[in-house]
Amino acid sequence: MQEFFTEMGFSEQVFTYFIMPALIFVARVGDVSINTLRIMFMMNGKKNIAPILGFFEALIWLLAIGQIFQNINNPISYIAYAAGFGMGTYVGMRFDEKLALGRVLVRVITPKPLPELVEYMKEKDYRFTSVGAEGRYGKVNLLFTVMKRDTLQTFIDKVKSLDEKAFYTIESVKRISEDDLNVMEDRPRFKNWLGRRARI
Repeated sequence: MQEFFTEMGFSEQVFTYFIMPALIFVARVGDVSINTLRIMFMMNGKKNIAPILGFFEALIWLLAIGQIFQNINNPISYIAYAAGFGMGTYVGMRFDEKLALGRVLVRVITPKPLPELVEYMKEKDYRFTSVGAEGRYGKVNLLFTVMKRDTLQTFIDKVKSLDEKAFYTIESVKRISEDDLNVMEDRPRFKNWLGRRARI
């Protein structure tokens, strides 16, 4: 690789202290970002996509670590490697937020039933269960529902608008038994997101 950049007119010092660290940084950002996506797809049971991402993650990592060993006396390479890991973590988290893949289980606890929320969920075709329960300070209402992550914020906003003191918990769901529910259908969000980015 050094010969390629030398033929392009770059000196050995420029390659060693600028170009190579930059390439290591970019490679590390790429493989850590892919790692985040791979874990996300694994958690959501995407068996076809996760192995492909794992292949490219390992390949990019080997290329980056190989350049580290070739430039083992260059401390800037180590800094670039560590900085790429940090930036890759951030980029992967941003990917996770934008794609919003998977489903979540939401529990909402309120001092009393919220008929407006129940009607809202019926209109949106959510499947839910609402039961009475006993809390620390007496009777409460407990509502369970499973929904796509990309609809979560809208639902939480609705809950807060009806009862700003409502207590809720959210956790990831790997698989559900009724994949034919319209509200829980998996859409090709990854392809749609990439397509939108390509048109920008």
